[in-house]
Amino acid sequence: MSTQAEFQTLKKYLQTVIVGQEALLDKMMIALLTGGHVLLEGPPGLAKTTAVKTLANGVHASFQRIQFTPDLMPGDVMGSEVLDVNSGALSFVKGPIFNEIVLADEINRAPPKVQSALLEAMAEKQVTAGGQTRPLPELFLVMATQNPLEQSGTYPLPEAQLDRFMLHLELEYPTENEELEILRRDRSHHFGGDKEKMSDFLTPDNVIHARRQVAELHVSEPVERYMVALVAATRKLGQLDSSLEGIIEVGASPRASIALLHAASAYAWLQGRDFVTPDDVLKLLPDVLRHRLIISFSGRAQQWTANSIIEKIVDLVAVPLTQTNV
Repeated sequence: MSTQAEFQTLKKYLQTVIVGQEALLDKMMIALLTGGHVLLEGPPGLAKTTAVKTLANGVHASFQRIQFTPDLMPGDVMGSEVLDVNSGALSFVKGPIFNEIVLADEINRAPPKVQSALLEAMAEKQVTAGGQTRPLPELFLVMATQNPLEQSGTYPLPEAQLDRFMLHLELEYPTENEELEILRRDRSHHFGGDKEKMSDFLTPDNVIHARRQVAELHVSEPVERYMVALVAATRKLGQLDSSLEGIIEVGASPRASIALLHAASAYAWLQGRDFVTPDDVLKLLPDVLRHRLIISFSGRAQQWTANSIIEKIVDLVAVPLTQTNV
């Protein structure tokens, strides 16, 4: 049976490979515990790919990296029917999406038709091809990386697909001390230094069991109402503060409230608690909301960003009084 201690051991294993990036490691484990997909954004060279592969190794999950390119076709990701020359019959050959943890590397370099092909897989955990629907693994999780959109050769992700990502993580460069440690580890491995062994007890079945524990965590009604109020504020910001009228063109849908509930529950579980607090909600709010807000032309002209809007919403929505924060 999975316990919080086992997942803390998993984090220690991740830390033997990834230097720094504490928030990234925590939130990747939150995604693992909820089955929520993650979008990792940052410039090249920040160990995004390495982190996802290491997570898959740590839980002995089947892993596949898909390099997204402008000439990628939907069948390259989902699979396609192939003619058997001997029997003359068509047989379906599964694509790389049929793995437990899938790394969609540089997802915004693929054309929209490929990005859209991921929607069914991410939303329904199934793939329809050749008139037949095929289920994906129970653990199935997409972790996608993208470089900043201002770089050449990238396509903005469709809004519907962005909404399927539970979390959108913005990665920053390491500190100088962390970069020094990266250099030393690279040199040690290059010259034959011992590589850390992966944990040998966590399996996909353990993760599925832990997901059930997370789903059973207690969430009080005041905390539930707080989550809903924070998300709803993105759709009625002008009512909370008339000076902010019109800066958000499209706010977050109820899917954001569901994502916030799942993410906050997983965070509380990892802290060893069986209940969710308002602080847990605030910890995950920016990552849940930032990719779900469409800022209007007026808002951009006033230099509002998703992060600054979320900070303003936190100031405007009252924190509920609960037994844990009275």
